[in-house]
Amino acid sequence: MPRLPSILTLVLLATTAVALPATEWPQFRGPSGQGQATCAGWPLRWSEQENIAWKVPISGRGWSSPVVSGDQVWLTTALDTPASAEVAKRVLERKGEGVPSPQVASHVTLKAICVSLSSGRVLRDVTLLEFAEPMVICAANSYASPTPVLDAGRLYCDFGTMGTVCLAADTGQVIWRRRLAVDHQVGPGSSPVVHGSLVILVRDGIDQQYVIALNKATGDIVWQTERPSLAATPPMFRKSFSTPLVLQVDGREQLVATGAKWILSYEPATGKELWRVDTGNSYSNASRPVCGGGLVFVGTAFPGSVLRAIRPDGSGDVTTTHVQWQQQRSVPRQSSPLLVSEELYLVSDNGVASCLDARSGAVHWTELLPGSYAASPVFAEGRIYYFADNGKTTVARVGQQYVPLAENQVEGRVLASPAFVAPAILLRTDKHLYCIRQPAADGKR
Repeated sequence: MPRLPSILTLVLLATTAVALPATEWPQFRGPSGQGQATCAGWPLRWSEQENIAWKVPISGRGWSSPVVSGDQVWLTTALDTPASAEVAKRVLERKGEGVPSPQVASHVTLKAICVSLSSGRVLRDVTLLEFAEPMVICAANSYASPTPVLDAGRLYCDFGTMGTVCLAADTGQVIWRRRLAVDHQVGPGSSPVVHGSLVILVRDGIDQQYVIALNKATGDIVWQTERPSLAATPPMFRKSFSTPLVLQVDGREQLVATGAKWILSYEPATGKELWRVDTGNSYSNASRPVCGGGLVFVGTAFPGSVLRAIRPDGSGDVTTTHVQWQQQRSVPRQSSPLLVSEELYLVSDNGVASCLDARSGAVHWTELLPGSYAASPVFAEGRIYYFADNGKTTVARVGQQYVPLAENQVEGRVLASPAFVAPAILLRTDKHLYCIRQPAADGKR
């Protein structure tokens, strides 16, 4: 096993500029993109009758996470009208090949909704895009699964092949729209990343695969980099849905963006490829990388999920030289890993939680949690919060031994990763947005 060079310096770059206060959760998995919540006072226990500051219904369907700045909580949703049997048959014959459990709509309206953090009042309900007979998606997905990004008073919403929209957060006015078509086969999944003056998007479809950067002020294309050729791979095995992570290694910025067959790193300013790791026949990757301790931790999905720890200081194909370790047991296909100090926490799709030594990959503990899992875990105040699809949240103490602290239940399905903004947890179900918060000492929320 190769040793970590002592001179390697790896720094995570907050993709939305400078360090942010605990009241900001601007992107998928928070300010750092790694599921780390700062400060103290987070609720440990809640139910439908306890520590719910407010609960507001959200129309439509969407698995995007809430993002927060100040008193504004934004999320996207899709209002889709189910197709008639006649229309469904026609659409499936034309563009439904290979889609498991296909969902066909006759019309879809894509929206951005803003809710007041302090009161739960809906502040804005903005229609962004509309489509007749939209693409077929897998019933487990939604038309609004990518999480938007808040940056410098603007909200960047991406709906994959259906389009990308920038709007002013204070007024809800649309500033620009851009459509970058690709065949996702089962619907969109990758969330956008804002870095410097760029909005960076991953487009890994069954027809074409590329990473692209737009000018965040105008939506104009700044660069576009094609993925390594997958021409010899059957189309359904070319797709991927991961969200990139921006970091800095020895003073060099990198964008780590997993695709089918390859884990790749790019120069975010230009799109130049820096290094790549061959993952064999992997595809449909969904989790976001994390980094720390001189390593980047990247999970793949199908046909068998594998977590790899990679030294990100190489160039070219580093498959045989820079993979520090890999783990195949109980690795999630959907949720992202969580790094806390020198421990890496995972929860598999079927609820097997584990804690690994980040340096070696050695397993400290495993525990079967109730339910199945798509949402990513969050670290806050010495605890790990695990959010199951059935609305149950398990809270455990961080550390090399599993110590459960609480189990909490809300109504509805949970597929969206939550937002943590001091001192509230914003949890999205398939029907509602919850603000979970302990009352203050004076009884006020």
